[in-house]
Order: sequence, then structure tokens, then C-alpha cells
Amino acid sequence: MAIDLSEKTALITGASRGIGEAAARKLAGYGANVVLAARSARDIERIAGEIGQNASAITCDVSNHQDVKRAVEFAQKRFGTLDIVVNNAGTIEPVSRIETSDPDAWSKVVDINLKGVYYALHAAYPALKASGGGIIINLSSGAATGALEGWSHYCATKAAVLSLTKCAHKEWSEEGIRVVGLSPGTVATDMQTAIKASGVNPVSQLDWSAHIPAEWVGEAIAWLTTDAAREYDGTDFSLKTEQGLRAVGLAS
Repeated sequence: MAIDLSEKTALITGASRGIGEAAARKLAGYGANVVLAARSARDIERIAGEIGQNASAITCDVSNHQDVKRAVEFAQKRFGTLDIVVNNAGTIEPVSRIETSDPDAWSKVVDINLKGVYYALHAAYPALKASGGGIIINLSSGAATGALEGWSHYCATKAAVLSLTKCAHKEWSEEGIRVVGLSPGTVATDMQTAIKASGVNPVSQLDWSAHIPAEWVGEAIAWLTTDAAREYDGTDFSLKTEQGLRAVGLAS
């Protein structure tokens, strides 16, 4: 399937590594202008430089609403439009059972995983409306509908993000702003390294070879921008099934 994102601009959060970096490279490869947003200025500037003239970087802490607003405004000013938002920034650390968890650390995960998505939805709406519509892709997880030991913060926030996806789609779909979630399964990123080190729950026992490459998720994100994926709007698209992999073109 041909994907043409020329003359489109995408803002990707958490773009300094892993899925966010892969998404930026994939979307740029399909012709999009990309704005990489993350706290690590050195990493996003390096990646943007490697991508080329159609990429720019801006430091952004998604737990800060003003930072997110500035990132949206930067994308508009730099490329004249905003058409795609990828809410990828997220964390699972520290993994801990509820009774041994640190309330401040638990709350920080809420600030990043949940509030960060809300802030991006809130900030991006005027820009997407001005562009005549667009798409927001929220990184989800099987944890949104399941429970795992030590992951109360992650499960709770991903469940809330799924609800945000549903709400935003209901409110904005008639305006041409589509919102969809992506549940990729386990991915070979630094997050899995942290999960492995925790030794908590069965996910930490998975062999590294069980995880899919971040590039596959980047390809799925690109596919979700197309009309072929519109049946999944307002819910989570799963990359964990043969059907999902086949739809994206990752399985024969």
C-alpha cells in the first residue's frame, strides 16, 4: 500500500528513542514534515539532523502543559500546518506493587502517561481544526484492558488514555479530527529493559526475541494515518494479532 504524507506535518512526543524515533523516521520517509519533541535535546536534534530538512526538534516535557502548547505552536510556525499528532511519550518506571510504591513516583507516571496525552489533545485541537482536520494517534497497550502485578500506574494510565481516545473521537470526528489508539504489544525498547530488570510479572520473563522491533510500530503509525485504518478510529488498533500485522503489511 502506498503511503503519501507529503505536505503533512507530524508532531511526535517521546521522539528521542524507541517508538518515537522510529515513528519520526517512518513518517518522514513517507514525505511528512516531522517535529520531534522530547526532554533530551541532544538526541532529538541528532535524529532530526539525520532525517534532514523536513525534520525539526523542540525540547518538551509532556507533563507541562505550556511545553506541549509551545511544541504545537512551533510545528505550525516551522511548517505552516499540523496534521498528525503521535502521543508516544510514556514511562513505566518504577515498577512496584501498590503497597511498596512511592506516591510521588506513581503520580509522576500519571503526569506523563495520562496528563501528557490530554495536554496534547487540548493544545493540538485548534491547530488540527485550522488544517481542516487530521489524526491523533495515542500509544496504548494491552495494559489498558488488563491487570499486571507491579504495573498499577501503567495499567491505570493506559486505561484512561483509551477512554480519552474514545471521548476525543466522539467529540471531534465530525470535524474531521480522527483519534485512534495503537496497542503494539511488547516492543524491543529501553522500556522492556526496565521491565526485565524489575523481575516482576510474566512480561519481565520474556526473552528479548519475543519483542517486536520499534520500526514495526513506526510502520503501524504511518498506516494508521491512511484511510485503510479508519475502521479503528475511536478505539485501539492491535498490532499483536496476525490480522493486525497483515493489515499493516508486516505479515504475509
